[in-house]
Amino acid sequence: MSVVFNDLLISYRQIWKNRMLTNDAVSSEQVLKEAVKRELEDANSHPRVRKSIEVKYFTSTKRIIESHLSNEDKVGLIQLHIEMADQLMIERNL
Repeated sequence: MSVVFNDLLISYRQIWKNRMLTNDAVSSEQVLKEAVKRELEDANSHPRVRKSIEVKYFTSTKRIIESHLSNEDKVGLIQLHIEMADQLMIERNL
């Protein structure tokens, strides 16, 4: 499974080129999930201009679909975004 996350992390880096995604102390899976979580939370934006998880999910998915990645990588990244968005929505409703 780590090979899959290594490949997806490489694909993610192709779409979001200016993101710092290196951390040798953790697995590719953890790095990728944390990056997607921060993206969906709009954590890189100022708090007053942050968008909702739903809006960020839509824009992220659109960016993935419009990329030049393979269909397999697109599906993998979108599945990960769905998983992370579901998790964040559950956490926020508790």
